[in-house]
Amino acid sequence: MSDKPKIKVLVVDDEPDIVDLLTYNLKKEGYEVETAEDGIKAVKVASKFLPDVILLDIMMPNQDGVETCRQMREIPELKSTFIIFLTARSEEYSEVAAFDVGADDYITKPIKPRALMSRIAALFRRESKKEQEFSQIKIKDLIIDRTSYTIDKGGKIITLPKKEFELLYFLAKNPNMVFSRDDLLQNIWGADVFVLARTVDVHIRKVREKIGEDYITTVKGVGYKFDLN
Repeated sequence: MSDKPKIKVLVVDDEPDIVDLLTYNLKKEGYEVETAEDGIKAVKVASKFLPDVILLDIMMPNQDGVETCRQMREIPELKSTFIIFLTARSEEYSEVAAFDVGADDYITKPIKPRALMSRIAALFRRESKKEQEFSQIKIKDLIIDRTSYTIDKGGKIITLPKKEFELLYFLAKNPNMVFSRDDLLQNIWGADVFVLARTVDVHIRKVREKIGEDYITTVKGVGYKFDLN
């Protein structure tokens, strides 16, 4: 038997059949599983269970998945938890709203268990590659620290949600290089995650609001770059 701790997954959905299906398949793959049937309970369970992955339905009674995700991302211990949205809705609003509050991936129902397991595995593979990179970048007046997901700007500590941080980190790691939206989607979200291009614009805007306008420059018709000038 392996001494390696089990990866913990929290399944949040108000449909018992979906919860049972996902729980069965996750446990079969060796994951430790907890469940919640609404957003309010999910936040309470997550703060104690501290899952590595949260599978979160968007449309739920009492509190929807978007608000639930926002609250979870405010819990320091859940900053690096993977959050995958599950939803029957495929409207652009749902997708943008999900990534806006810190989702890592987005899967439309009906859920195929084998495909879901592949998506979860892909998230951990990408994270493993990122962990091999330098943990800190010093550039202009910023110290960007990957271990704490914080930015030190002249002594002021700024905390960014996971995807906003990764976007800034990637651009700062490649200063003065211009990247298209597609380049950024591939490098930050990955080829196996289906994300709208305007999600990049939303995240860039939020990063600028928090660290200032003098770092990430828009190159019209091309993309974005971290500007050293």
